[in-house]
Amino acid sequence: MRLFRTAATALGGLLLAVSLPAATAAAANGQFIWEGPKGKIYFVKNPPEGKCFSMGQEAHAARNETQKPLAVYANKGCKGKQLRLSPGEHAPRDRSFASVMFNPH
Repeated sequence: MRLFRTAATALGGLLLAVSLPAATAAAANGQFIWEGPKGKIYFVKNPPEGKCFSMGQEAHAARNETQKPLAVYANKGCKGKQLRLSPGEHAPRDRSFASVMFNPH
């Protein structure tokens, strides 16, 4: 039963992730790239604008390869100290963050 619940949760998250970009009118065209645990590189292509995304795990070394500005925040929920990155800008490798917003207001 526990395995089924885990699989159902993962599938629900995947469906939300797949449907979210289609439902969003504006996207920050390009890629947002960051480094996660053990130096693994992650990216999101064409992220939606104006929404706060909290990271599910350790994140640092943000790279804004989109066409819009973004802000990374020290705390989840786009709260705390922020660092704004213009298109093409990179955060210092040791700068960690807990949430991000593309084209913040």
